[in-house]
Amino acid sequence: MSETRSRQVVIAGAGIAGLAAAIAFAERGYPVRVFEQAKRLEAVGAGIQLSPNATRILRKLGVLDALLVNAIKPEAVVLKDAASLRQLARVPLGGAGEKRWGAPYLVAHRADLQDALMARVAQMPDIQITTGARIGDIAVGTHGVVVTTEVDDKPVQAPGLLLVGADGVWSSVRRLASQGSRAGFANSRFSGELAWRATVSANSEAGQAFAAIAAADCVTTFLHPGFHMVAYPVSKGDAFNLVAFTKGERIAEGWSGHADRAILASAMRDTAAGLARLVELAGPWLTWPLHTVEQRQPWTMPAGVALIGDAAHAMTPFAAQGAGMAIEDAATLAGLVADFPSDLRQSLVIWENLRRPRIEKVLKRGALNRLAWHAWGPVAIARNLLLAMRSGEKLAADLDWLYGWEQQNIIRR
Repeated sequence: MSETRSRQVVIAGAGIAGLAAAIAFAERGYPVRVFEQAKRLEAVGAGIQLSPNATRILRKLGVLDALLVNAIKPEAVVLKDAASLRQLARVPLGGAGEKRWGAPYLVAHRADLQDALMARVAQMPDIQITTGARIGDIAVGTHGVVVTTEVDDKPVQAPGLLLVGADGVWSSVRRLASQGSRAGFANSRFSGELAWRATVSANSEAGQAFAAIAAADCVTTFLHPGFHMVAYPVSKGDAFNLVAFTKGERIAEGWSGHADRAILASAMRDTAAGLARLVELAGPWLTWPLHTVEQRQPWTMPAGVALIGDAAHAMTPFAAQGAGMAIEDAATLAGLVADFPSDLRQSLVIWENLRRPRIEKVLKRGALNRLAWHAWGPVAIARNLLLAMRSGEKLAADLDWLYGWEQQNIIRR
């Protein structure tokens, strides 16, 4: 194997996790091959929230400036009661948040983030992206990894030091790495939750309905026992991203499915008329099933496979950290591999041991959020009293561990 190939990093997936990993490795001098199953790079989903722990890394990767052209810095996260539209809490962001955490909190369209990542990739000749490439086989040996893909019905082999599975919750790398291995990589499982999303123009009737019940420069979460909905501006404020979450039956896997609107309507019983009108005007709604990945499974194989982002630890989005954790994974993995260039096994062990406690804490925060947001009866009353007693400063301080996180340097031996 040539010196170039021995250092090559192969990445499956050209989404947020994969592109961030490609940039992070290339910055450290590693040649990178990225294989993407889709024939064209298109951003799935609609809006995305990027807290300071993620934007701090994007700044270091040279991506943030391009993203800021279209992204928005919301002034606050606001919690509202869905029945009365009464404000329950307000967490200051904007300039105050940036000063506190050292990086901005952003909301953006996923396409804008993907464009910013691709603009940085275009500046890095050591990154090669192949689209329309389906991974068919993974061979792991003492001299590295050989990945076989199908491109235009022809097999293409890519040897490398490391294979990074950044191919999402329905990861092919996770599935293939399990075959003939004792690693025990697990399949994803349906969480029992459905996500409903829509994007509306700020100038449309739906956009005006949103502006009537929420501040256009904030992230607003409407709380209700049967559902919750998060709404915020995207695309320079020209549109609003709406995402509602309900319980539901499993539907086809994918990001642009459809489910019976009656599920959403039923969950929204007894909500404020203004919110119900917004949901009615905002259609059509696209639906996707929320899948998670069992956290007892390994994320790495010592001989040279690592799963990052949703491929490793897909989580429900109730802490708004799916993208943030993927970006953190990418940067820390590249850093650890570069810190121990002669011992990949040690790099992977240290990386997984460092990342697991962080991911587990984020998962617990997401579970707590969901419990609080869907509370009813006496629990909801207690929640509202507790929120009323806490100032915006204290609510922000509760997030210091999450938003103030910075990548730690590992001393090279």
